[in-house]
Amino acid sequence: MNNEDEFYDAVTGLDSDESCEGTSEASFKDAIVFDGHPKNNGAPLQENGIKRHRTTLPAPMFSRNDFSIWGILKKCIGLELSKITMPIVFNEPLSFLQRITEYMEHTYLIHKAGSLSDSLDRMQAVAAFAVSAVASQWDRTGKPFNPLLGETYELTREEQGYRLISEQVSHHPPVSAFFAESLTGDFVFHGSIYPKLKFWGKSVEAEPRGTITLELLRHKEAYTWTNPFCCVHNVILGKLWIEQYGTVEIVNHSTGDKCVLNFKPCGMFGKELHRVEGYIQDKSKKRRCVIYGKWTECLWSVDPQAFEAYKKAERKGDTKKQKQEEVAGAENEDADEMPDVQETVAVIPGSTLLWRISSRPAHSAEMYNFTSFAVTLNELEPGMEAALPPTDCRLRPDIRAMETGDMDQASKEKERLEEKQREARKERAKDEQEWSTRWFQLGTNPHVGTQDWIYTGGYFDRNYTDCPNIY
Repeated sequence: MNNEDEFYDAVTGLDSDESCEGTSEASFKDAIVFDGHPKNNGAPLQENGIKRHRTTLPAPMFSRNDFSIWGILKKCIGLELSKITMPIVFNEPLSFLQRITEYMEHTYLIHKAGSLSDSLDRMQAVAAFAVSAVASQWDRTGKPFNPLLGETYELTREEQGYRLISEQVSHHPPVSAFFAESLTGDFVFHGSIYPKLKFWGKSVEAEPRGTITLELLRHKEAYTWTNPFCCVHNVILGKLWIEQYGTVEIVNHSTGDKCVLNFKPCGMFGKELHRVEGYIQDKSKKRRCVIYGKWTECLWSVDPQAFEAYKKAERKGDTKKQKQEEVAGAENEDADEMPDVQETVAVIPGSTLLWRISSRPAHSAEMYNFTSFAVTLNELEPGMEAALPPTDCRLRPDIRAMETGDMDQASKEKERLEEKQREARKERAKDEQEWSTRWFQLGTNPHVGTQDWIYTGGYFDRNYTDCPNIY
């Protein structure tokens, strides 16, 4: 095993569609322009030779009941988890490059933003996309495989109008860069992700690092933001559960509009569990609308005055209930228990629905709690291998073995690949050579002025002769 194996965010969706109390059909009609489903007039879908996307994994997930993470983490309290080896049983059969591709599950919200003429409406759609990007993490307690240096992942979704390329551009620190673009030239979406993780005894916390940028080309607008903090509770004892918290600021660098979203921490009695609340202000700092909901369920927009009136009435009704909870409540000494009662979002009259999470497959619990979208990400059909570079995640033998349920082979392949990576690094050091990235180069994000990994182009020209043999 490699002591350089990064413990990435073991992050956790709602596999029930009973959410968003008070939702009406008219609200959905107003909120959704593109529903994310293929429009192909009954013809079979084609994507790199694939007629349709799979709906299940080759084998059910391996049970983790007989394994304990405590023996690994007990010496790591307060330390950054950048060099901790984790047994493969705690993984899920996806690379972290594929995991960040799950941002694209709700691409219809980007299409919607591009179709709107009003900048305030566009910001609402972008805010919904930013929240939806973390929704697939709910109940995802498996850790993605750490990408090898030079590893890549490609995803083309012609029926949803985009294609994406990502690359592992650095190993220490681990940095994953991605670039997605509309097939019709409407948008580009890009960024680089390098979370810093720490273990705090009962939980693992991921500090978000890296700027995410969405450019709506037709409107000549660029939006930037950073993801919220992520915390996985009960990594030692009890049921694993996740919360996201912190302030996310989405800035429209063209208009000066800003959306401020507060991902609320759970709190002692769990009243704020999964809740998101914020507002959109224009360049004169006037609040134009309030946004509220849950990142595990749905997101709504409402007039600020209506929101304040509703909250004022709510606070009066909650006073007695809060006192009762304070008398009855007590923290569990053994585990950070997730609250049993998780009320759905109460919809304020006059609200507009911006986004609602997709329901998960009925057998999701047997497939690492994957969404329908996640199930498709490691799909490899006949003829597809010839069109991909040799660095694509789908060709990784350890992930492929785990997906088919062969855990022993997956563990052996993982160790072999890590050893091969170490040897390659030693050879470069001996020859005083620096690693050269293939599809991205270090530069400056023009919108925020910070260091970023910029896509250099050329990937989809399909010339992969100089790609390294990393597997």
